Amino acid sequence: MTAKLAVLISGNGSNLQAIIDACRGGFLDAEIAVVVSNRKAAYGLQRAEKAGIPTVYHPLKPYKDAGRDRREYDADLARLVEEYKPDLVVLAGWMLILSSDFLDRFPYRVVNLHPALPGQFPGAHAIQDAFEAFQRGEIKETGVMVHLVPDEAVDAGPVIASEAVPIYPSDDIETLTKRIHNVEHRLLIRALRRLIEGDE
Repeated sequence: MTAKLAVLISGNGSNLQAIIDACRGGFLDAEIAVVVSNRKAAYGLQRAEKAGIPTVYHPLKPYKDAGRDRREYDADLARLVEEYKPDLVVLAGWMLILSSDFLDRFPYRVVNLHPALPGQFPGAHAIQDAFEAFQRGEIKETGVMVHLVPDEAVDAGPVIASEAVPIYPSDDIETLTKRIHNVEHRLLIRALRRLIEGDE
């Protein structure tokens, strides 16, 4: 049975595009039921609209301005996403940490993509942190992982797939970022296939 995905984004949506392409090309037995963004200017919303996928803009600012709790935002987000009955919720560049008010509604069904190897460089600046560690001579490679998000721990949870990405002396942050993004697009699809189809 074709899996239904809800994809949460905050920015450009290049990983969203990889999912759209994989669904269209038959590499992924899935359909994207909705794309949600916390940022109105996220280019990923345009990608979704172009592909005929429903989009929802769910900003955090009105909650903050009204003095409402962050958990209220997450609970409302969960209700919104639940309406589309997704089998999996994919965080593809979603830049907000989700609380249990969201995660508990989708137990072991929230999938996150993070540009670092398991246990390394959690948080929003993983590529920059890895590049600086390389410059200090502490590491020779970084990587990408796709993992489940069972709780509020940042960039932690059962790993579905991971792949090392070498860092070269000739690299700058832009070339390293591009190489990581290329791996992200491929690894995310591989991980989603594993979740949808199971291990062979």
